[in-house]
Amino acid sequence: MTEAQVSKAAKYLKTIRNFGIMAHIDAGKTTISERVLFFSGKAHKIGEVHDGAATMDYLEEERERGITITSAATQCFWRDHTMNLIDTPGHVDFTAEVERSLRVLDGACAVFDAVSGVEAQSETVWRQATKNHVPRLCFVNKMDRVGADYDMTINSIKDRLGARPALLQLPIGVSKDFRGIVDLVKNVAVFFDEDNENKTYTEGPIPEDLVEDAKKARHNLLEMAAEFDDALLEKVLEDAPVTVPEVMAALRRGTIACSIFPVLCGAALKNKGVQQLLDAVVDYLPCPLDLPAIKGKHPKKKDQDETRAHDPDAPFTALAFKTITEKTGDLTFIRVYSGVLKNGSQVYNASKDKTERIGRLYRMHAAQREQIDEVRAGDICATVGVKYTYTGDTLCDDDKPILLESIDFPDPVISMSIEPKSRSDRDKLGSALSKIAKEDPTFRYFTDQETNETVVAGMGELHLEIIRNRVIRDFGVDVETGAPRVAYKQTLKREVSVEARHIKQSGGSGQYAVARVRFEPIPDSFEVQWENEIKGGSIPREFIPSIERGIRRMAEVGGPDRFQFVGFKAVVWDGQYHDVDSSDLAFEAAGRLAFRMAFLPETTQLLEPVMKVEVTTPEEHLGDVIGDLNSRRARVNDVESRQNLKVVHSEVPIAEMFAYSSRLRSLTQGRGTYAMEPKGYWQVPNELAKKVYEESAKLREANAKRK
Repeated sequence: MTEAQVSKAAKYLKTIRNFGIMAHIDAGKTTISERVLFFSGKAHKIGEVHDGAATMDYLEEERERGITITSAATQCFWRDHTMNLIDTPGHVDFTAEVERSLRVLDGACAVFDAVSGVEAQSETVWRQATKNHVPRLCFVNKMDRVGADYDMTINSIKDRLGARPALLQLPIGVSKDFRGIVDLVKNVAVFFDEDNENKTYTEGPIPEDLVEDAKKARHNLLEMAAEFDDALLEKVLEDAPVTVPEVMAALRRGTIACSIFPVLCGAALKNKGVQQLLDAVVDYLPCPLDLPAIKGKHPKKKDQDETRAHDPDAPFTALAFKTITEKTGDLTFIRVYSGVLKNGSQVYNASKDKTERIGRLYRMHAAQREQIDEVRAGDICATVGVKYTYTGDTLCDDDKPILLESIDFPDPVISMSIEPKSRSDRDKLGSALSKIAKEDPTFRYFTDQETNETVVAGMGELHLEIIRNRVIRDFGVDVETGAPRVAYKQTLKREVSVEARHIKQSGGSGQYAVARVRFEPIPDSFEVQWENEIKGGSIPREFIPSIERGIRRMAEVGGPDRFQFVGFKAVVWDGQYHDVDSSDLAFEAAGRLAFRMAFLPETTQLLEPVMKVEVTTPEEHLGDVIGDLNSRRARVNDVESRQNLKVVHSEVPIAEMFAYSSRLRSLTQGRGTYAMEPKGYWQVPNELAKKVYEESAKLREANAKRK
């Protein structure tokens, strides 16, 4: 590239902002997204969530329920900058949508309800952003609601998220009197024009009753900004005048380093503060050039590190982060990190070791799409035509391959049976579930070999309910479903050594394999590890992977109860083989036998998924709520006061949380609410574990009879 071309490419990258909006459910994410589309000129009318008319909630199920289920991408423009925006769900059941979005975004806006502050799912999405090193802005929404408390929300960001908020604004008024903000960077007041539905605003002097508060808050902000600029630090120490660009540049550096998190406020439903939020996205969140080169491995030389600069002239590199199955072919969303991708290009899928040909490229606007000829470093787009590429796969140049880190997703926590009402629909059901599994990495399905029953597993009751509705509505398969079941796991209590002898010799070709295997528990782990300690060739090297394969398959299947085995290491340390009768199949069978011999009732511990639960209730119902939680085997950790309400923080096994919403309504006369997120796994008490296994056996027996 010529110097002029380099300059042009850098200038383009500087104007890109890839950001997402994340929050607890009902904090106002989609409402903000709709205002972003309106104020940026992308939409000529504001779509309201409560009317079922939001552009970004385009699925029928989303519009009916008034919640976001799947992340939606769009592109708009603000101050000559290209804004690639992804609106993410807030419900815990759809956390995978947040995870894969944050994996490919350069920045994010975390939204908080000014009445509730940091909530359960706020913590989850914040941790996800921290894990992916995503710089964040904070937007305190719903400042016009009764009970809104800016200071409380700021303190909850500090205390519950362990974050360092940098206040860019102070509210002018609160609740119904919220009419503007103090811009602490520019040191002016901003008043929203009520006569124009707050779509415009005027700047003026700071109200007298806020002058002292603003002076103190601005001094704190300048001190914080000075930590990231030595020249600014000298001016602040000497009490010398500072310019707005100096302050903004320093705050930008601190934000991109994830050392500070700028805080703004507003009331998106009333159009207040959204334009200032868009300005902050441009001013403080990173462009691709602000980020370090992406790192990966050579797909065929795993010890060889590879890097790619965010540069359209570098070898092409992209990550697939979302798949939507359609009748005309899968629609695959990708984030381009380097290079250029054109229609009809041939690329290499480093994750699958396959060559792909790119069909059509699209720029997405929720459900709508615009066909484009090419995408460049920094862009987010969708493509149709790839055959092998799914979520987490790396696409790159064939002659300059790189394998990026994939995307981790949590395991399902509940399951249920699903069967077509008509036998003729069985194949259609299998096809539907296969397509849904392509789209949703947290969804699993399998056929129970003993009962021939189809089982689906997901992140919660709502997740499975929506899967069921999709099968009926989108794929035209009428189904019956069983009651939800907890996705228990199993682990090893103590070390066990076994000798597995798989020997069948009765003339002719036989089977001979002896494997001596030691199984060791790995505390607080969900991995299955493998180690080969054989020395001297008691088992030929080519048969060792077969033993491992047999053990891993048994662990994955989970025995007759279908509860996956985790948290152990299998070590093969000795064995025997036969020159003629030994084979891969024989040693795989020996591995399976070794597993069955080791994992007996007396050596196995049942584990159950546990949820972090927050219940908000009027104080007069607090005793009833806590008593009910205790009856559900909860660990109550804290009770927090929030205005005239009490918030109970607890951990509860998910097995005890089915149909909790109706029980809570009954206990609190309809005034209580709750939220929950996955916390981890607990050991199931022995007596309860015995009941779980007994119920599982009864269910298997009933299914077998029905079949």
